[in-house]
Amino acid sequence: MFPAANIEVQIDKNAIRQYINQKIEEEVKQVLWFVDVKRLADLTCMSERFLEDEFLADPRMRAIEIKKSRKRWYPAGKAQEVILEIANEW
Repeated sequence: MFPAANIEVQIDKNAIRQYINQKIEEEVKQVLWFVDVKRLADLTCMSERFLEDEFLADPRMRAIEIKKSRKRWYPAGKAQEVILEIANEW
């Protein structure tokens, strides 16, 4: 018979969470071409009103905005970059 062995595994939950989020974001970028305000709110876990006040009024977001009638879309990858840039300035 073999002697009993004790094995300990250290798991960095934050590193795993960051890695998973990064992979999800990469997949979302490849799948989505354009997003609207509602989809941005879902992806960022922010309210539409907060997005309007803090991000969409910014000239950088307005520069990438695509309008047709009263509908607005944003290129998904570029919108993510601009939102991160604005958020990093806080």
